Amino acid sequence: MIRHMRRLAAKAACALALALVSVSPVHAGTEESVRTWQVEEDAFLLLQPVIGPYKLKSDIRGYHTDKGVCLDLADTIQALDMPIRLDKKARRATGWVFAEDREFILDRSAGTVATASGVIGVNNAIYDSPEGWCVDTQALSHWFGLEFEVDNYNAILRLTTDRDLPFIAAIERKSRAARLRPPKPSFDLSNLPQAEMAYQSWREPSFDVVARAGYRTDTTPGERVAGRVELYASGEVARASYSARLATDTDLVPESLRLTVYRNDPKGTLLGPLGATQLAAGDVQSLSGQLSGKSAIGRGVFVSNQPLGRNASFSETTLHGALPAGWDAELYRNGQLIAFQEGDGDGRYEFTGIDLYYGRNDLEVVLYGPQGQIRREQTRFPVGTNNLKPGQAYYWAGALQEDHDLIDLKGGAFRGPQEWRWGGGYEYGIDRKTSVGAGLQSFWLDGQRRNIAEAVLWRSLGPMQVELAAAHEFGAGSVTQGRVLGRIGPLNLAAHTLWSHGDFRSEFVTAGLAREVGLRFDTSLRLGRLQLPLQAAVQRSWYDDGDRLTRLAMQSSVMARFIALSAQLDHEHRQSTGPTGDFRRTQLRLIANSRLFGLRLRGNADFDFAGRERGFNSARFSAEKQLTNRSDLAAEVEHFARYDKSRFSLGYAHRFDSFALRSDASMDTDGAVGANMSVSFSFGPDPAGGGIRFSETKLARTGLAAVTVFRDDDGNGLRSPGEELMSEVGVAAGLRRADALTGEGGTAVVDGLQPFVPVVVGIDEATLEDPFLAPAVKGVVVVPRPGVAARVELPIAPSGEIEGVLLGVNGIERSGVMLELTDPAGRVVAATLSEFDGFFLFQRVAYGRYSLRVSAEAAETLGVEAPLGDPLTLGRDRDIVRLGAVKLRPKLATTRLAHRGGGVGDVDRSP
Repeated sequence: MIRHMRRLAAKAACALALALVSVSPVHAGTEESVRTWQVEEDAFLLLQPVIGPYKLKSDIRGYHTDKGVCLDLADTIQALDMPIRLDKKARRATGWVFAEDREFILDRSAGTVATASGVIGVNNAIYDSPEGWCVDTQALSHWFGLEFEVDNYNAILRLTTDRDLPFIAAIERKSRAARLRPPKPSFDLSNLPQAEMAYQSWREPSFDVVARAGYRTDTTPGERVAGRVELYASGEVARASYSARLATDTDLVPESLRLTVYRNDPKGTLLGPLGATQLAAGDVQSLSGQLSGKSAIGRGVFVSNQPLGRNASFSETTLHGALPAGWDAELYRNGQLIAFQEGDGDGRYEFTGIDLYYGRNDLEVVLYGPQGQIRREQTRFPVGTNNLKPGQAYYWAGALQEDHDLIDLKGGAFRGPQEWRWGGGYEYGIDRKTSVGAGLQSFWLDGQRRNIAEAVLWRSLGPMQVELAAAHEFGAGSVTQGRVLGRIGPLNLAAHTLWSHGDFRSEFVTAGLAREVGLRFDTSLRLGRLQLPLQAAVQRSWYDDGDRLTRLAMQSSVMARFIALSAQLDHEHRQSTGPTGDFRRTQLRLIANSRLFGLRLRGNADFDFAGRERGFNSARFSAEKQLTNRSDLAAEVEHFARYDKSRFSLGYAHRFDSFALRSDASMDTDGAVGANMSVSFSFGPDPAGGGIRFSETKLARTGLAAVTVFRDDDGNGLRSPGEELMSEVGVAAGLRRADALTGEGGTAVVDGLQPFVPVVVGIDEATLEDPFLAPAVKGVVVVPRPGVAARVELPIAPSGEIEGVLLGVNGIERSGVMLELTDPAGRVVAATLSEFDGFFLFQRVAYGRYSLRVSAEAAETLGVEAPLGDPLTLGRDRDIVRLGAVKLRPKLATTRLAHRGGGVGDVDRSP
């Protein structure tokens, strides 16, 4: 009611101001007598045109006359977007009215107007005003086929018509486009407060433990009892992070120990002028070249200034990660299931040769634990949009002993030659679309050391990116390669060609390869309501000995409401001139993941259609049922066609607060039986209450945040003595809902944050019982580190309101203008639109000091200054701030009048 009364008062004031406007006497008659009519410059009316439900952006000036109201002709032409040119020197206005066949010619010297209805006299309808020509509304209605009605009380010019006019159609098109493509709000993490996490000389580590014990009878070795323990730890020492993994064999004898000491800094401040983002020693991973060596893992050292997670290759990538014992991994590309991998006991997953396409490549690895756990690791590889900026340079360098852990506890238990390899790479941005690179790698391959240097050029050309690369193996030969990634309509294309000279051999180029060409594409087919993604590839290789190899591959995925199904078909045909003759092999692999009737179903199957062993190879199918929020029942069937053997197993898992437990039993069709028991848990420092904290969440592999919520009574954003700690307040991270509630000490711990990926930690306002309390900040950005708790303080403050009426530069209420409140650091804390009568209101604004401004886009559009008034303060003694009338200030005294449909000349606009 109060707000409504304020609006009525504002309208009454506006009407009173209009009534008090003094107008000089008007003497209508001949054109010569009209020419002497003058008014004061501030005596004009400013009217907002309204037609139907739409309000036009441009206001129209008018004056009271003895016949009613006249309107400024230039303003009217601009507001209605008509292609009419007004030439005051020639005393003519020419163009057309809403259609090219409706010509309009106004000749003031002749005193005539030519319209689609014919030529008529002006009849003293035009008055001279300080801004130009002012035309009577009745005459305008006759000329333009519109009814012009002035509402003095609301300062509105109402337009009515029964025809479809171009400017109305344009408004409706824009309205439909806005509904179809709503603007996405920009969200810049750099505008939010950042939680600083300084490295320390020592932080207590967090540990993940997985222990398994089993009993099994087999037809060959007989009875056997086996156990295995895997321990993973992470923490900080000597101002660096470390991670360690200790694993035993099935006899509980320590088998391998991996240890990595590293520093990751997304800001690139490591090693002083080198600006490194990654520095690691111990068990490390190197980057891939283009034609020389692939990515490798082993004990050694590594340094780089590349952004974390950046892909080193051009058209494909490899993903490595931790895979605890008993876990499985699925790989999705842009939401499509493309690969599956079971844990083989070495604690890692590795997806190699993942094809990339031009544009976005969102890769997600979903890890499934034996106790029903699900973990997701997401990585984005943009191609064509991630070019280096001009003058920007990236480098990497590393040396490692391949496939060898830092500490060999069993003596030579690792696969491969375990030889040392070293190398490095450098990239430099020449311009916005061009960059170059060079690299050198040395590694052991086919029983000898190979030293290879390479150079590469990248260039973006429209919707495609081109790579030209060359490599030389010292003492052997050379190779050149060209690759293209691009998009043509809905079709993603990739093509490559390679030529080898001499005895060149690398991890990308096989022995004896002379040349190679390949083409692959990715598209999506619409089958009714079903979208069917389709990928296909063909590759042809020629060898020095005369052999020819042809590879064909097809893959498709179906993502329906309840199922994700992927089919991969690979065909290989080798035409040989040797004694072995031709060789053919065709394989089909099916992967499925579904939820049906409350069951999570997963399966995969392999088939051979050519070669020595044709037919069905193997299959695996599992079904899991969630019994409660903490318990699951799982059944699994595996069949091995080669051995004519099947295995059936049934398991039960339960997740407690501090650990997860699973037991299962299995039976084979050959009579073998088995039983297993596994337990997994994590423990580490308790950042909330001190001491040791146990959890079933992987504390050592993920990040966490200890969030303290307090009542900020003085509005300074800092916890002052005596300010209350808030309990039972929900804390959320990223897009998730409330992850945890604060305890009696006002602190909540949020687990499972992805390491080194910035995330916003904030307060879930739905959990605040007091409607007058509000978060003082939108959130705090945290960059999590594995096993380390980021400490964050979030203030909750009593809130108030800020209200006012926005006036345009002409003193009339202005609607639809985006207004923002900013804190002393310049961050936007709230935004609102002024309403139809200029009224604006900011609700639930936390106590503090703020500034009011027009948004940058709105200020640019309106040509006004962004700041509005002096800073204001909300506090205990002033929880409602009434600003009254707030007037926009113009940037310039005059603006240039222009039109899309035709010029009306240059008109001085004095607001």
